Amino acid sequence: MESLPNYLISEEILWKMLDLESLCTMACVSKSLRFSVDAEVLPYLASLDLSNVSIDEQALYHILNRLKSLDTLTLNCQRLGDSSLLPFLAPQIQQLNLFRCSLLSSSVLNCIGANCPFLRVLTVEFADQGSPPILFRKNVAYMLSKCRYLEDLSLKIKGTEVDSSAFQSIEFSLPRSIKFLKLKPVLENNAIHLAKRLRVSKSPSSSGFVLQFLSLLLDVISDRLLVAISKSLPLLAELHLEDRPDKEPSDDRDLTNYGLHFIGSCHFLTDLSLIRSRQNYQGSFKRINDMGMFLLAQTCTDLESVKLSGFSKVSDAGFASLLQSCQRLKKFEVRNAFLMSDLAFHDLIQAPCTLAEVRLLYCGLITSETVKKLAFSRSLEVLDLCGCKSVADSCLGSISCLQRLTTLNLTGADITDSGLSVIGQGNTPISYLCLRGCKRITDKGISFLLCGGGAIAQTLSTLDLGYIPGISDNGILTIATFGREITELCIRNCFHVTDLALRALATKRWSQDRSKRLCRVDIFNCVGLSADALKLLRKPLFHGLHWIGIGKTHLTSNEDTMITEIQKERPWLTLCFNGCEMECHDGWQFHSP
Repeated sequence: MESLPNYLISEEILWKMLDLESLCTMACVSKSLRFSVDAEVLPYLASLDLSNVSIDEQALYHILNRLKSLDTLTLNCQRLGDSSLLPFLAPQIQQLNLFRCSLLSSSVLNCIGANCPFLRVLTVEFADQGSPPILFRKNVAYMLSKCRYLEDLSLKIKGTEVDSSAFQSIEFSLPRSIKFLKLKPVLENNAIHLAKRLRVSKSPSSSGFVLQFLSLLLDVISDRLLVAISKSLPLLAELHLEDRPDKEPSDDRDLTNYGLHFIGSCHFLTDLSLIRSRQNYQGSFKRINDMGMFLLAQTCTDLESVKLSGFSKVSDAGFASLLQSCQRLKKFEVRNAFLMSDLAFHDLIQAPCTLAEVRLLYCGLITSETVKKLAFSRSLEVLDLCGCKSVADSCLGSISCLQRLTTLNLTGADITDSGLSVIGQGNTPISYLCLRGCKRITDKGISFLLCGGGAIAQTLSTLDLGYIPGISDNGILTIATFGREITELCIRNCFHVTDLALRALATKRWSQDRSKRLCRVDIFNCVGLSADALKLLRKPLFHGLHWIGIGKTHLTSNEDTMITEIQKERPWLTLCFNGCEMECHDGWQFHSP
């Protein structure tokens, strides 16, 4: 290696593996590689994505100080304060994505505006810190007044009691270059004022706003809001609305068939998402029925993606009208549709099917018959049947023939070991498989899945076996031996898993060639693990681990000194004690970094 010319090393080896982790690994192999990485690769990198690891200020400085040509930066900011970013906010930055900002205040927006005048894309995900909304609005307004070329803006505040007035009057500061806008949360009245302020000319060549994408998290979705959006923003191509009411909306502040009909005024609309969350109140869109869906299907025939949640009064006829009228439909997601059954998909095989992604979540009347019909769509890549408890083994033969399917979610389904044997012998290149809560699955089924000679043993990278009582050490040992491509594993609430299984996972990456390293492991509430299992998180075991959930296990009862030592040894490892799902996607704002 030392004898190879530097230009050959940089052009033929390093530039073909531009992810930071691979480059750092290669730099440790020899002096020549380290020189090439430091001098001929890192200074010319234009984009860096560190969203999958939580790093501290010191590590960030060592990395970014070498990147002189960076114009796109994506960070997990869970351990970073405002001062961590200041040295790297510069005029050449055009895209900035800051996720999980537990410690960042809204003042960082002021700094972004002052230092990144040519910014085109900005995403910031704040945690609610209880600061006055007026201060937040002031910092947002200043940032927008300086970033006059901004095209894509996404600002989110996450927490339990977020003041939804934080984005009040933001419409007066938005640059006219804005095309994509995502704000969470927003009050309905403020959203109506926003839509009217952003009123666009029907001609794309006009000097006004040309908003194409709008995503809002609201207190309530109403007819007034849909009418305002439809009349003011006719050029919208994508509209995503979600509300979280804390009580049943009144008649004049709810969405009805009338409001749904107005969406048809957006003639360029290809992506529609309407969600009523049950987070604060177990409600639904009770004032929309099949007639509303008929009107939507007639006026929005060019839809390519539809996501609907909380339409409890819509039956098979309403959903079938969408499937039949929208001939270009590629993504179809329905959640909490209590009246939707197999009949909604009865005529699916009689027309050309372009569906690539289907998600039917908590639709209790859906059975294996629907899955068999969906399998006629050979373009299907994602099939999510979470909470469809009547889906059973009989449809897995159809699934195993899908040559493009990469994501399969069977949470709570009536699947057995025999069904996993069918998948294990099939040709489906599944990379993500969720079997959470499939209580009839045992260790034997895991063996059938990974040792059946099918494609899945070579493609499976994420496996969720949470809440399955039949999973024990034997099943985990099978994964450690034959799950060579698995990088994410969830076994939360598997009570029969012991230290033996965790040790096998911790050491398997050493003993086997061509095996990928485990990056994320969820062992929440695995009560069979002892306190001594915490030692398995010490170096050099679990090499490459970025996140592990150890809440409600005996590992948390160990002395704080060992946990502190592990965190010092592995500054990029996140230890989650709070029971969050993988990588704390929905819980990071509630606990300290």
